[in-house]
Amino acid sequence: MVGMPRTLSTSNMVTPGSLGPPHPEPTDGEQAGQPLLDGAPSSASLDTLIEQLVPKADYYPEKAYIFTFLLSSRLFIEPQELLARVCHLCIEQQQLDKPVLDKAQVRKFGPKLLQLLAEWTETFPRDFQEESTISHLKDVVGRIAPCDEERLQHIGPEEFVQAFVNKDPLASTKPCFSDKTNNLEAYVKWFNRLCYLVATEICMLSKKKQRAQVIEFFIDVARECFNIGNFNSLMAIISGMNMSPVSRLKKTWAKVKTAKFFILEHQMDPTGNFCNYRTALRGAAHRSLTAHSSREKIVIPFFSLLIKDIYFLNEGCANRLPNGHINFEKFLELAKQVGEFITWKQVECPFEQDPSITHYLHTAPIFSEDGLYLASYESESPENQTEKERWKSLRSSILGKT
Repeated sequence: MVGMPRTLSTSNMVTPGSLGPPHPEPTDGEQAGQPLLDGAPSSASLDTLIEQLVPKADYYPEKAYIFTFLLSSRLFIEPQELLARVCHLCIEQQQLDKPVLDKAQVRKFGPKLLQLLAEWTETFPRDFQEESTISHLKDVVGRIAPCDEERLQHIGPEEFVQAFVNKDPLASTKPCFSDKTNNLEAYVKWFNRLCYLVATEICMLSKKKQRAQVIEFFIDVARECFNIGNFNSLMAIISGMNMSPVSRLKKTWAKVKTAKFFILEHQMDPTGNFCNYRTALRGAAHRSLTAHSSREKIVIPFFSLLIKDIYFLNEGCANRLPNGHINFEKFLELAKQVGEFITWKQVECPFEQDPSITHYLHTAPIFSEDGLYLASYESESPENQTEKERWKSLRSSILGKT
């Protein structure tokens, strides 16, 4: 929740010059089929070579093998068909088509698949020009995304543009990605889940003292989020505590030391187009530029507001000027905003992940809005006729009581 994921590195990618001199012909003591690279046969069927390209949870092909095979494979199979077969093997081997996935296994496999795709696209970018190729990519990545807690790292810069894309009437071709914004949407859903998780943890407790302690705990978590620059989780926690089923618990809040909460709430006040938050964000961005440690480099912006800013930039400025020229000034500003975000998400996470906490955050049950209201009314009785009628209705529909 408060960490920043590592990004994929291709700095060790193999290039033609790094493969070394060609291997000599086998001597009398060598047999045909003996590995030329570790684990790579000197001859094999195409199916076998493709299988060796496909990573597993405990296996990743050598970089030299990846380059060699991808370079030569196009003599025997079209790149689009090769990618389709790789994706099919991944789905089959990892059982990604099952209703219930082995999340622990997929979390080990996912980064290896993403590494392979990163190396492939970096070395042979033209292999990914076809729409069908993109469909295969989106399909397999979409299957592993629900198992990945590091949601921020998968958001690509193109998704911010694709979220609001309209076909240019003067353009001759349709954009390849159209409305493919799965990772961006997944991160927004994560924000909403965190809001409801906070509210659920408070409202589900029957004792007033326990509810107050949980509120104070989340205030401390929110303050730590602010201190390290995680404004997205900060806003999610504050939003959860400000949900009506929580905010109406007056007897509970009376037992809470609220001074720290009001300071944090002030920082995220929407007044003046979130003026206070934008000032804090600029401060965190400056700290990140001059930081000497990964902890000080962390900047996770309030994501929904970032999307809103990009949306209004897109809507408020035309893509083309009256003379037909592309309004490049608009896209310079767009690139500035998206580029900052991409820089921030590349910061290496300095915190060790606790598997039990991660598991809790992603699997703990959360109440619906009606469930939250019912739990709130059960904890502190309705104060007016409207609340009493709603409580009665919720008891009837959820608990089956009259």
